[in-house]
Amino acid sequence: MSRTSRTTMRRSRMALIAAGALVAAAAGSAAAAAPFGSSAAAAAGCTVDYKIQNQWNGGLTAAVSVTNTGAAVSAWQLEWSFTGSEKISQGWNAAVSQSGAAVTAKNLSYNGALATGASASFGFNATGNGNSAVPATFKLNGVTCNGDTTGPTDPPDPTDPPAGDRADNPYQGAEVYVNPEWSANAAAEAGGSRIADQPTGVWLDRIAAIEGANGGMGLRDHLDEALTQKGSGELVVQLVIYNLPGRDCAALASNGELGPTEIGRYKSEYIDPIAAILADEKYAGLRIVTTVEIDSLPNLVTNAGGRPTATPACDVMKANGNYVKGVGYALNKLGDAPNVYNYIDAGHHGWIGWDDNFGASADIFHEAATAEGATVNDVQGFITNTANYSALKEENFAIDDAVNGTSVRQSKWVDWNRYTDELSFAQAFRNELVSVGFNSGIGMLIDTSRNGWGGANRPSGPGASTSVDTYVDGGRYDRRIHLGNWCNQSGAGLGERPQAAPEAGIDAYVWMKPPGESDGSSKEIPNDEGKGFDRMCDPTYTGNARNNNNMSGALGDAPVSGKWFSAQFQELMKNAYPAL
Repeated sequence: MSRTSRTTMRRSRMALIAAGALVAAAAGSAAAAAPFGSSAAAAAGCTVDYKIQNQWNGGLTAAVSVTNTGAAVSAWQLEWSFTGSEKISQGWNAAVSQSGAAVTAKNLSYNGALATGASASFGFNATGNGNSAVPATFKLNGVTCNGDTTGPTDPPDPTDPPAGDRADNPYQGAEVYVNPEWSANAAAEAGGSRIADQPTGVWLDRIAAIEGANGGMGLRDHLDEALTQKGSGELVVQLVIYNLPGRDCAALASNGELGPTEIGRYKSEYIDPIAAILADEKYAGLRIVTTVEIDSLPNLVTNAGGRPTATPACDVMKANGNYVKGVGYALNKLGDAPNVYNYIDAGHHGWIGWDDNFGASADIFHEAATAEGATVNDVQGFITNTANYSALKEENFAIDDAVNGTSVRQSKWVDWNRYTDELSFAQAFRNELVSVGFNSGIGMLIDTSRNGWGGANRPSGPGASTSVDTYVDGGRYDRRIHLGNWCNQSGAGLGERPQAAPEAGIDAYVWMKPPGESDGSSKEIPNDEGKGFDRMCDPTYTGNARNNNNMSGALGDAPVSGKWFSAQFQELMKNAYPAL
């Protein structure tokens, strides 16, 4: 459902790119530390926000934010000592080293200056025994920090719910709800029993879905079933909040029931009833994860406001502000329940991974997260690749590779993007989000339901070095014709199975899009759900500006979005990676 888009100003991009000046894409990639010397005066005071995001028997992931409350400095060095057997194994956004129990984190070349009141954030992985604690003392440039070492980066909002037993990562130590309706469809397919017990998202894609559309399960039905599945342990329930006014302004297959100006109905008939159900004390023991409004905010960056790929519908939504207002209202109201964890949809690397989309998207996410009474404390994190196909890891080529002096970024496939895959993008975008004001403890989800790209055609190594295009095309796992293709893609496979804390900064791999549910119909099919016919779902379509006028790559004979598509489900199982 997500789409690619970028400003097509090739000449300006070429002027900006030099093979020797490529910036590493992955969060935590090595960079030279800024020198520490007499020019970095000792800070007179500081506070430290040190959060252990994930911890298990054998290791931990931590996020650290240091705020300078003294005089401005041009470089910084933060020191502390572990209280146990922890050993640093990887760091990002700082040069982190260790001698015995003593740890030193120094700024990198791009984040050394700290004005009075300014903060710097970094993180690290370490080995450990599962019993790590927050260090008792920190020193910034040799001066002991006297402030809070455990609180949130932003001041607490009195309207926010109490922390209670909130998990830093809701997926850690929990099972995840298996939707019995999807499970039954999967089990009815030949071979489908192999994955019918996997957890998937529950899509609340119209007002009627709250009570249960066409005889299906409603929200309370799912939550009641979740209580049964929960037993005495912890259980995550995954909900997709997806009914904004003027929904999906750059396409037709997932258009919704509410018109561009119907923000009042969105609030009173959709979000308010959902929030009331989630706040029911009966469900207080569930960890409820919401994916908030896919395919919305990125469209305001890439498909509105004079961009070459702008649509009249997206221009309307940018002008009236109802995407920003709707997302803010949803975050505020849903976040009132202390057991709700909001994750905002953040597109995917093939949509906002370009320089002119990356920072602008983070800014508009922050605007939405502080609209309609919401604060950044209502945001647990972000989800990328929802209902999309971008490969998790492209292991046969990297963004800083070059072939015969030509950068991978100049290949037709990468097309000047900063990222080659979803993991590197998600980790880097997390850092960007923290830099614009989101809490340092936010985590990312990646939808891996259909990005495995396995089967007989999966490359085993790089392509031929004849040219940068043969090198990339011969080695890439993602076999779409173009990154902008998003509807029922031929050749796709199931990806990594849902799992908690698989990588630094990643709360979980999830199957938010239930495999086997269509992205859109291959031809026009009348329906009562407001869903239109999008030519990108037509296998005979020769494309548009968003996919550089390539074939759509869609499977034929598909039903309307959300309906069961047996042929696609069978293909996803056949091409699963890891294989079933």
